[in-house]
Amino acid sequence: MSVSYQADADLNQAIVTGVLRREPNIDFQTALAAGLEGVKDSEVLAIAAQQRRILVSCDRKTIPLGFAEFITSNHSPGVIIVSQRLPVEVVIEELVMIWAIFSAQEWSDRIAKLPL
Repeated sequence: MSVSYQADADLNQAIVTGVLRREPNIDFQTALAAGLEGVKDSEVLAIAAQQRRILVSCDRKTIPLGFAEFITSNHSPGVIIVSQRLPVEVVIEELVMIWAIFSAQEWSDRIAKLPL
């Protein structure tokens, strides 16, 4: 099964747009489409998990802690933390590479920071 992504509300929309332009077959849902604006981290993680999507976020402060708590009693497709200092082009390339190389199972209950 291939990787699917869920953008968090704080993720730069240019990343989602760029990934989909580069590889239209990637399943990358926007935060707007998922209704994530103003939603608590625990709920965002639950929504991503229910839809079997890796959460992609720039939130380095609260998401990692929320993820650690979430996986104590739930299964997660994973989380990718994107540094806001990384150029958008680099983030796009990394997300496309992850989609091309990894299976969804390899990201299960895993958190990683870009660049890998």
